[in-house]
Parts: sequence; structure tokens; C-alpha cells
Amino acid sequence: MTLPEELLRRWVLDQAGPEAGWTAQSLDTLARSGQARDLYIFMGLAPRRLGKADLRLGPDDLAAAETARPGWSPAGWSIDGAARVLALLIFPTPRPFAELFKDLRRTADVAELIALYRGLPLYPEPESLDFEVGEGLRSNIRAVFEAIAHDTPYPRDHFDDHRWNHMVLKALFVDTRLTPILGLRERANPELARILVDYAEERLAAGRPVPEDLWIPLSPFREDPKVASLLRGAGREEVLS
Repeated sequence: MTLPEELLRRWVLDQAGPEAGWTAQSLDTLARSGQARDLYIFMGLAPRRLGKADLRLGPDDLAAAETARPGWSPAGWSIDGAARVLALLIFPTPRPFAELFKDLRRTADVAELIALYRGLPLYPEPESLDFEVGEGLRSNIRAVFEAIAHDTPYPRDHFDDHRWNHMVLKALFVDTRLTPILGLRERANPELARILVDYAEERLAAGRPVPEDLWIPLSPFREDPKVASLLRGAGREEVLS
């Protein structure tokens, strides 16, 4: 099976154009050195040398990503973001990965934050990143929040119910879709259903629309009287069948 870092390297180099030589040499140096200075220089230069265009990925590439890490989708990643994640995957850090990630996050601009968080399902020691992920979820920058919540198996696989429920509610408050959250139906739970019913009732009472995908995490609890009443009141009787 092809590893995620092998896929990322191929995609980045295929699209690097005249910077392919610099990129390959820099990555090889990173993989050997273990020097934080080399990593920071590469992270800073990646967008300048490679640009910020989206990765050009076909169906076979996305299928390979799914095989390499079930649930991982690099669709929408930029070439510089992919290069930054790749650098972290191959860098032989002499200290715990969470400490390195924390240092990078503290000094990152928005684009780098997005890249760092998009790599979550691929990093080593995923449980050790709990605090840093919590910091990202508190961000009011929607694109940063979406890098953690959308099209990634990390929350599904590593969040407890409390953090999962917080993430779903935060998605509603930052006005982003719920549908791209992997495991939305499977991770539904009674406490989340209660929270969403209260949220929907407040919006309906104020004459405001309820997001269409709100019904996905509510549907497993359609037998609950409050959920059923809400569904009927919102004209979503089909969810009850």
C-alpha cells in the first residue's frame, strides 16, 4: 500500500514545475537532518517557491488517498499546503510531535494553520494533539475550523462526545455545512440531539431557517417525541418514515 507521504511527494513534485529540483532536494534534506531550522525554512518558503494553486488530483489520486488512509480526502488542498504537511510527515523530529506542532501553530498565518490542521489524520501520535486541536476549534476563522471538521476522519476517530457535540454546534454558529463532517450520523448521540432540538426550536420561533443538514444527526432519534415534534413542525415528515 502506498503511504500518504509517498502520494503527497508525487503530487507536489508533479506540479512543482521548475521548482521540482529545489523541492526534492529540500525534502531529502529534511528527511535526513532533524534540524528544526531546515523545517522552518521550508515551511516559510513553500508558498513562495511552489505557489498556492490547488493540487490537481484525479479520481485515481483520490482513490489512492482513501486507500492510504480511509476517510482522508486531499481534494481542495493547495500545493504549498500539501508540501507543508509532507514536510511534517518526513521530518525526524527529536522531540514529541505535539511540541513541534504547537510551536508551528503559534507562529502560523492562516494559510499555514489550514495546512497544519488538514494534516491531522496523517500525523503520528494523534492523541497527543488534543490541546492544539481544541485551540483550532475555538478559532473564529471559518476556514481554519473547516480544516479540522470537514472531509477528515480525525474528529470521528478521536473526539469524545463532548468535543464532537461542541464541534457540530460550532459548525452551525460559524455558518458552515454539517454534511462534510465524516461520521455525522454514526456519532449522533442523545445529548447532541437535545442541543440541536433547542437550537432548531429557537430559530423556528424567530422565523429563521434551519439548516437542511441538521436533520442528519437528528434522524437516529426520530422516535423521541421532541425530535418527532420538531421534524413535523419543520415540515420534515419524510425523516420520520
